[in-house]
Amino acid sequence: MTHDPSRIPSRTPSRLGRGAADGRARARVALVLLLTSPVVAFGCKGDDADEGESEGADADTSGSGDGDGDGDGDGDAGTDTSGEDPETAILTHRFGTRELAPFEETEPCVQWTLDNEAPIYVQAVTLSNLGYFHHSNWFVVPEELYAGDDGYYKCSDRGFNELGAATAGTVLFAQSTQSFVEEQRTGAGAVIKIPPRHKVVSDLHMLNVGPAAIETDLFMTLELIHPKDVEVVLTPLRTSYLDLDIPANAVSKFTGVCEDFGARYEDSTGTPLDMKLHYVLPHYHYLGNHFDLSFTGGPLDGVSVFTVDGFDGEANGGVFDPPLDLTGVEGLRYTCGYDNWRDVNVGWGIGDQEMCVMLALVDTKVMMDLSVTGGTVAVGENDGVLEFEGPCGILTVPKNPAQSMPTSAEQDEPFNVPESGDESIPPVPECSDHDPGVAPDLEPTLANVFGAVFQPSCMFNACHGVSGQAAGLNLQAVDLLAELLDHEVVGNPGASLVEPGDPDASWLYQVLAKCEPQTGEGETVGHMPRNSPVLLDDRSVALVREWIAAGANP
Repeated sequence: MTHDPSRIPSRTPSRLGRGAADGRARARVALVLLLTSPVVAFGCKGDDADEGESEGADADTSGSGDGDGDGDGDGDAGTDTSGEDPETAILTHRFGTRELAPFEETEPCVQWTLDNEAPIYVQAVTLSNLGYFHHSNWFVVPEELYAGDDGYYKCSDRGFNELGAATAGTVLFAQSTQSFVEEQRTGAGAVIKIPPRHKVVSDLHMLNVGPAAIETDLFMTLELIHPKDVEVVLTPLRTSYLDLDIPANAVSKFTGVCEDFGARYEDSTGTPLDMKLHYVLPHYHYLGNHFDLSFTGGPLDGVSVFTVDGFDGEANGGVFDPPLDLTGVEGLRYTCGYDNWRDVNVGWGIGDQEMCVMLALVDTKVMMDLSVTGGTVAVGENDGVLEFEGPCGILTVPKNPAQSMPTSAEQDEPFNVPESGDESIPPVPECSDHDPGVAPDLEPTLANVFGAVFQPSCMFNACHGVSGQAAGLNLQAVDLLAELLDHEVVGNPGASLVEPGDPDASWLYQVLAKCEPQTGEGETVGHMPRNSPVLLDDRSVALVREWIAAGANP
């Protein structure tokens, strides 16, 4: 069955399948449950879009969902379990604390040995952290690869590289930029396969932009299903735009044009494109404000199937359930947009540079990597947006033979669950109120509050900076003190954001110090930072408390 583009519901300004919209909502489930109610005081941009996602959510995005599953035809089809709840199990692992010095940026690796004697099939992955994890990419590889103890290590010491990890095993998960809690859940029976005696590895990008040392932590949860419930084993597909030269003081878009996408697939497999799209996750940094994925040729010609606008430090992955059938597609186009308010051009990289990457999980016969490494040209201007395009090179890699469907023997055996998880650790850390007995480790000045609290925790994820002034609050204002003293609190009318000399009467302190702050009318709202499962560390909150108590001086 081919996909009917007329049945992809229209959004403003994008068109997005029902499954993708549901996926973005599911990615926020753990966070929403923790926060109890929507944040109205300081919500990041994107709140309006969330409300609008319900429009057209009941529209059907028909797709066959009957791909070859293992890509090579050697596996057995999933057992028909219609009407039955799948058999599931949970593995949760804590990677341990990690310290970052003031202004430290580092890219360590980390691993978790699963001790799985039999294949396991992952229906969902949840990653949670206590902040300062800018982004991370996760793989499963044979135990003997990158040998060493579990925990954090220097990637180069073990020869880690992403392409080697992806081809030796497969991609497990990718973290949205600066997300605290993120769930990647694909459609029922669509799984990531972890072969026997494999382990989880990742390269992490960690960043502390503040003047105080910090300590953070990292957790991962795998939701497994019984082999009899597996319908398809998913394969990664990646796009990237390396040839970025983002103009200063301008809004721009860069589009990777992959005209021979279908032809390269056919060259590699000997068959026309036979692929179904299950999951999409874009990645850009704080200047990024747009992502779009579209296709040319076939029933999806010219259709934008996945679009994200803005940057809010939250999970931005989308699930297509049922999957999107790409039969007849000839070309693929992916676009990243940027609002570069800086006075210098920005290129590809970490730190204050940008990226444009997409991870997709697909039902396919080969792994594909699409990237623009040169040849970018300006193609015009549209409504003040400078537009650039570049041709993408396409690398095809045979699918790992271990990434096959479950055998009949696996389907008939009892559920095999490794004992490498820790049942005492919740998938998402639990929140505790601030301890008012803790003293700050920095002098309580506005400059230190800005550097140690506002900059790394309130502005860096674009909630309250120049490019995103949620609830009208700009913590990068030239006169920051006036901004804090004069700001009208949206979520708690009549309250003072900062009441000099009285932290308890200051809404800023309340949303930082309590897991479930209450308005003057008794309504419970979410704490800050908005997308964090826990509060900031006690020393940071104490710094704000003592600055207010001392009179909130300049």
